[in-house]
Amino acid sequence: MRSYDDETLPLQPPIRLPDEATLAAAVRTAPLAEELEPAGSDAEVLAAWADHCRERLAADEGLLLELMRMFLSREPVDDGVPEALTGLGLVRRTEPYTLTWLGLWVARLIVAETTGQDVPIMGTLADADAAALLYGLRSYPEADRGEELSAWVKGRDDAVTEITSVLATVSPLSRAVGVELLSSDFGEEGRLALAALLDEPKLGAVIAARTGRDERRTAPDEIAWVLVDMAAALLEFGGESGEVIESIAMGMDAEEQAGTIAILAFGEHPWTGRVLRVFIDRHPDERVAASARKALRRLRGLADVRS
Repeated sequence: MRSYDDETLPLQPPIRLPDEATLAAAVRTAPLAEELEPAGSDAEVLAAWADHCRERLAADEGLLLELMRMFLSREPVDDGVPEALTGLGLVRRTEPYTLTWLGLWVARLIVAETTGQDVPIMGTLADADAAALLYGLRSYPEADRGEELSAWVKGRDDAVTEITSVLATVSPLSRAVGVELLSSDFGEEGRLALAALLDEPKLGAVIAARTGRDERRTAPDEIAWVLVDMAAALLEFGGESGEVIESIAMGMDAEEQAGTIAILAFGEHPWTGRVLRVFIDRHPDERVAASARKALRRLRGLADVRS
């Protein structure tokens, strides 16, 4: 299992892109188009241009870093940009120097290829099922999320039921997004749907923890599952290791943390191993790290027994 790395790229917010024809037209009018002579259908033009951009960026790390810096910041550059980026049509040739649609498109491809992260594109979730919607919305700012959600809800008979039906099986961060949507964006109907799930083992305990329903007591056998689920949501987003650790430590001293970590192996949460790796690799206190190593061995032993 891969260890946690603080340099893991956090989930990126969505981008807006035009259709394929508009992107291909941008390629054909790029400054270097006359030299490179892109030809063929729109899809063929874009595929060839993407390959050329990859080659140019792979050959010049400075260009690649500048493109990635502009993509991750989404802010204009004040002091000009390399001519190669403007020549490829990736950056505007006049102020404000920002990524063009073509620049966003190429940068998104590179992020997917180098990190495995598919940066979402606004407007692409309307036909998704509920699980794909929650997964896609994980990195959306509130305003963009509302726009995407409105498009998804349109034409659906029972959006609330669709979302509640997948909460137990989606990823931890997707589950957190779903709970937040139901408790805020869907008003009283959504809150009633969440209340109806409070008696569900594990899922109900997570809902209670995230919505402040103190009357729903967490059973002893649910504590580990809830702790892992909350920490895993941060881990899935790409949060720093300190945030993941603090979500479980909650102000406890090292001895108390070690005792809490020891029980995580019994929660049967699919993300338990990944959360324990954070404590093993990143916790500053050896007692806690040792407890995490022991819990991970126990987790693997229990998995062998169950299988």
